[in-house]
This record gives sequence, C-alpha cells and structure tokens, in this order.
Amino acid sequence: MKYDFSAIESKWQKYWDEHGTFRATDDRSKEKFYALVEFPYPSGAGMHVGHIKAYSGLEVVSRKRRLQGYNVLFPIGFDAYGLPTENTAIKTGVHPRQVTDNNIKKFTQQLKRVGFSFDWDRVVDTTEEDYYKWTQWIFLKMFENGLVFRDKTLVNYCPSCKVVLSNEDSQGGKCDICHSDIVQKDKEVWYLRITEYADKLLQGLDEVDYLPNIRLQQENWIGKSTGAFVNFSIKEQDEQLRIYTTRPDTLYGVTFMVIAPEHPIIEKYRDSIANIDALDAYKAECAKKSEFERTQLVKDKTGVKIEGLTAINPITEKEIPIYVADYVMMGYGTGAIMAVPAHDTRDYDFAKKFGIDIIEVIKGGDISVEAYTGDGEMVNSGVLNGITNKKDAIDKMLAFLGEKGIGEKGVQFKMKDWAFNRQRYWGEPIPIVHCADCGMVAVPYEELPLRLPPVDNFQPGSDGESPLAKIESFVNCKCPKCGKDARRETDTMPQWAGSSWYFLRYCDNKNTERLASKEALDYWMPVDWYNGGMEHVTRHLIYSRFWHKFLYDIGEVTTSEPYSKRTAQGLILGPDGQKMSKSRGNVVDPNNVVDEYGADTLRLYVLFMGDYEQAAPWSENSMKGCKRFLDRVWKLQEKVVDGAEYSDKLRSSMHKTIKKVSEDIENLRFNTAIAAMMGLINQIDEIGSLTKAEYRDLLIMLNPFAPHITEELFEVMGFGGVLNEQKWVEYDEAQCIDNTVEIVVQINGKVKAHFDAPVNSDREALEKMAFDLPEVQKLTDGKTIVKKIAVPNKLVNIVVK
Repeated sequence: MKYDFSAIESKWQKYWDEHGTFRATDDRSKEKFYALVEFPYPSGAGMHVGHIKAYSGLEVVSRKRRLQGYNVLFPIGFDAYGLPTENTAIKTGVHPRQVTDNNIKKFTQQLKRVGFSFDWDRVVDTTEEDYYKWTQWIFLKMFENGLVFRDKTLVNYCPSCKVVLSNEDSQGGKCDICHSDIVQKDKEVWYLRITEYADKLLQGLDEVDYLPNIRLQQENWIGKSTGAFVNFSIKEQDEQLRIYTTRPDTLYGVTFMVIAPEHPIIEKYRDSIANIDALDAYKAECAKKSEFERTQLVKDKTGVKIEGLTAINPITEKEIPIYVADYVMMGYGTGAIMAVPAHDTRDYDFAKKFGIDIIEVIKGGDISVEAYTGDGEMVNSGVLNGITNKKDAIDKMLAFLGEKGIGEKGVQFKMKDWAFNRQRYWGEPIPIVHCADCGMVAVPYEELPLRLPPVDNFQPGSDGESPLAKIESFVNCKCPKCGKDARRETDTMPQWAGSSWYFLRYCDNKNTERLASKEALDYWMPVDWYNGGMEHVTRHLIYSRFWHKFLYDIGEVTTSEPYSKRTAQGLILGPDGQKMSKSRGNVVDPNNVVDEYGADTLRLYVLFMGDYEQAAPWSENSMKGCKRFLDRVWKLQEKVVDGAEYSDKLRSSMHKTIKKVSEDIENLRFNTAIAAMMGLINQIDEIGSLTKAEYRDLLIMLNPFAPHITEELFEVMGFGGVLNEQKWVEYDEAQCIDNTVEIVVQINGKVKAHFDAPVNSDREALEKMAFDLPEVQKLTDGKTIVKKIAVPNKLVNIVVK
C-alpha cells in the first residue's frame, strides 16, 4: 500500500476536527498541563516556517502529555490589533476589521493543515468586543489604583507611521513597524507605572524556571542599581541640582556637571543665563535626534556651557561648570549627572574637548592618556584616601553624605514607565473621558466595552492625532461624574495591551461576567510551560508579568507569576544562512513544503534541523531525508511478525529508545530524539523484522512528531482504537543498561582488535580475553611482553618488543 500523505493527512485532520480530539475537558479531577505559545499577529503574508518551529516544540510536549493522561490545554488565538493591519487598510481601502478576519481565516487554515493539536474551542481574538472589554476593564482597574497617568514629555515619534512609540518599540532609533528613523517630540502621553513593580518583577524571577539568558535579559532591562542621590548647590541661586550616581566614592573627582537640554532649571532661570539663545538653539537641534542617537557612546561629543549657573561640589566645595549635552536625558534618573572625567570614558572625552580639569581619585592608570575605569586605591579623596576596596569606599561616602545632609543612599531602575498609547485607529479605545470640571474620568464599568466606532478614513492626523479625533459622534459625550459636556480620549492602546493577559482568557474564553472564572483560573494557572521567541523576552514577557502581578495584588488571580517555565526557539534561517526576508528572496513557504512532502515531513524536519534553541539554515536535502525516514516507517508494516512482546534482539534497543525519546522531549532535544528513532529503524532493517508490540510502541513514540502517518498505521495494523487515546510507552531502566561493552585492544599504542566483555570485568579477566584472541596471539607470539595495561570497560594495551 502506497504512503499517500495528502489523503492521510486530510483524513485525520477531519477526524480530529469532528471529534474535538484536542479539546481541554472540564474534568478538574485530572492533573492539568497548560502549554502556551505566543499567539500570532495575523499578517496578510500568512504563516512562515518560523511559526511552524515556534509551535512544534510544545506541540510535541502537549501530545506526549495527553498520552500520559493529563488534561491538556494547548490553545491558540490571534493578537490582531496593530499598525500593520491599519497600514494595509489605508493602502487597500479595505476596513481593518475585514483585513483581520481574512488574515485570521488564512492562518487558521494553515495551522490546521499542519496538524497542530490546538484546542480550537478556546480561540481568542484581541480585536473582538468580548475580549477587549476586559482589556479596558484591566486598564480602568489600573487607573483606579493609581497606575495610569498622563504626562507631557519627550517621546519617540515615528514620522512615517505618525505614532508615538515606547522605548521598547523604537530600539536602535528605528520604528519597530516601518524601520524609519525616530525623532523626539513633545507630547502628552499615557503611561502605566510599571516602575512601581520593578522590584516585584525582579523578585519573581526566583519563583520561575526561565532559561538563564531569558532571566538575564529581564534583569538587564529592569536594570536595578544601588547608589546615592547627591545634592549640588547652585552658586548664583537658592537652588540645588539633584543627581543619582552608582559611584559616590568618586565625588572628590567631580569637576563638572551635565544636564539635559530639556532640564526645567534652564527655563526657570533663563533670564539669568547670558547665553540662553545658544542653549535654545542646542535644544532645538537635540529635538531632531532620537534617544538612541543621543545616547550612543561612540559619537562626537557636543554640548554648551551654561553662562550664569555654576554648581558647587558638595564634598570639595569647589565651583564647577554646568553644561548641557544631548547624551543626558530627562527621562533617565534626574536629568542631571555629575562628571568624573578621570574615571569615565565619556566624561574624559567631554573634558578633553572642552578643556575641563581632570582629577585622579583612583590610583591605577595614566589619566594623561585615558580614563582609568578599574579599581584601586583611593587618592586625592580626603576621608577616603588609602581605601583599596570599592565597597568600603562607597559605604564610607554614603555615611559621610548622610552626616552632612547632602545626600542619601538610593535605588534606581533603567526601566522607565510604559508609554501606553497610539495615535491610530486600529486599537482598543482608552476608556477615559476628559471633563473641564472633573478632569480625567473613567468610563463606568457597566458601559464597557467602549466600542471602536466604524470609520471610512483611517489616515492619522498630520500632527500625530488619532483618526478618532475626527469623529464628533465618538468624541463628544457627557461626563459620567457630573453629566456636563465632555470629550472622549481619542488615543488607542498599543498592540501590547491585548497580549498582556491573553493566557488568562484561554482558561475561560466565553465568560461574559469576568475575564475568566475564579474556578478556571485556580485550576489552569499558572501556565506550566511557555515557549516563544527571544525577541519578546523583554517587552511582552515583562509587560504580561506586570499585568498579572497587578491582577494578583487586587485579588483577580491566585498566582503571583503567570508562567512557571519559559523557553525559546531559535530562528530558521534561509538556505543561504541569512535571516529570511522577502527582500533577500530566501523565504520558505510552509504551504509549498506541505504540498510537496506532507505536513508530517515538515513537522519532523523543523525539529530535526538542529538544536531547537539555536538558529539553523533551511536545507532541502535534509527535508528530503526526513521524508525518506517516514517512507521507511510506512514500509515497516511489511516486516511485522506476530508477537505481543519485544523480541530478544530488539528488547534492549526498544527500552533505550523509549527512554531517550521520553527524556529528550522534556529537554527540547527533539533532533536527538528523532535521530534515536532513525537509529532504531536502521537496527530493525538489519534484523529484517519486528514484532507487533515493537511496531505499535514505535508508532506511539513517533506520534507527537508525525501524528498523521502514525494514526493511519495504527489503524491499518488493527491495534485497536485511535492512537491519540493510547498510553505513552514506558521503559524498564534495567533493560537500558548494557550487559556487555566493547573493549579495544592496542598493541604498542595501535588498535589491533576489539572484543565484547561483560560490563565491569576486572583487569585480569580483560587481559585473559585479550590474549585469547587469535589476532593478538599472532602479533605477540615469540615477543617479550613488556607491559600490560587493562582499563575496565575501555581497553587493553599491550607493549611488546
């Protein structure tokens, strides 16, 4: 019988769909397993092979868990709000709702065609009203609890998308969506106070099982540092500049200060500043640069000395100049820094350019050549002189600052509050009303969802205003508090909003009274295993942990962390070894692969191509190799002989392979699990036959990787029932231990023979077996045995002359 993968895959996909095979049950007496993958953004291009790899890891784990008797929740949904869809709508004139629906339909067909065992009854779509009602509800709860605020600040603005972006969405000074250069713009922005949860986010990492590099990236993004806040007096005014430093031990070496061009002290004392025009011009130039450009270490140092404001070093009481420079940002720390040019490279370059004093306070380098950034003995440092330990120097300075009342110990975080709005149409409306008398007022909970109004014109305003601002029927409303005329907020939420809690909705996605019932959350949460891309371990992962911790604090969820475990898959590179992109022409369409080789071959290959967590290039030859392997599995039915147990020839190999595959699945070593099954089939081919029991268990082992062919063969062989309802295969540890081991025989250091010996044979026994070999007798006969060395379980070395 021919292996017709197309007919077989269609047959079993239809069967699974009709029988709801992968539906998570309400039987909460069973042990649960919640596997989560990052739900896709449904783009018009459809799925790519990267999606297949991303979902295949936990697909295999989930299928294995079902065979182990778990109640498995393995859901899928669509993160469908965002700029790409809106931009498509603008270009094509098709409403974003229709674009989204079409794309979701396309993605759904593709996912089902590959045979993923998702629970299709649990699908969520972040753009549906019954979903974003709860996104708005969580926002209002945050507003109610003081975690939402508005502030006028410099923002990252994309002139092309006409939208404000968070730091996370504009890394490298480029827009995440269109990759255009970002500029700085003054604007009122909605923020979420994620910094209030910085410590909790760090502490929570001790409760979870994350890959070391994922944990490290989260720690670096949050960027907690301990140091000191120090107050520098202004000579000409009754004013102080407050700075934060992680190196208070170097205060004796401070020879100038730098403040951000936007620092409010400039505006406050502009009439006292002789060169205010120069400062205004410099500030205007800085506004044209992105934050990324301003803070680059390797760039020309620019700045302007303030004429009319002079700082006093609080430790030395010496006068020091104040400069404005673009590399100091108002959004970081206090918007002012102290500069220690002898021991900071950027300060050193700045001081050299502007002719500022450089004072060594840590011995160890040559400051006439470059800044010394290492540790050493404190010099020119008054009370710190002679101290050689950095910690001791910092502690003594902190005590000194406290005694003098000029500073105190402090903590700072690199992470900033989350800019939480977009000036575009296709997003969740922010449920806030602006009233002239009452200020910002929340839309009443009973009026949620605040629906996105239908529009024909999606073009954003030229000044960065949302298209919603043009719709008077939406904007004009009554204040929920006083009943007077008011205006609705017209910004929408960023794409990250819907993905910050979607894992909770999967637990109870049809609930109309709550985001999910307490009973469902108690049973399913936390997520047991979450897998996704490394590109999301700072933004999405931190955002969703923040939302979950907030919901925990207000009693809506019962676990402090949403995910028990987080892993990540590597990229699939193009056949040329480069990242896949349309411009390079190296994108592989999974549809074409399924057409030519079948879904099982695609599934098998994306897991066999290399270490799951590492990037690997696409190889057509390796793909064909996986297809040949499945052809061999199919043909094994011709070699099956009666036998309800394992044969003596394959017993040990079967148990070893089951153990290997079982353990490798849990450790994401899918490639070596597949290789073990390939090795088993090679052994079967050498023997020429296998029993029914051996074939049955091989099919169960292979099923999570290639479910269609294994289900079909299980049925063809008449094993009874359907494979997905069987039990996962078990192994006997005793059968996995080899009884014999191959021993190498060397004569004068060269390998001359091999023999099998019982495991752990002693040296005398090994020597006797070696000398009993005809080839050894031939090579040693008539010669003097100089030395015999036997290493148990490894070798016998004989030296003759």
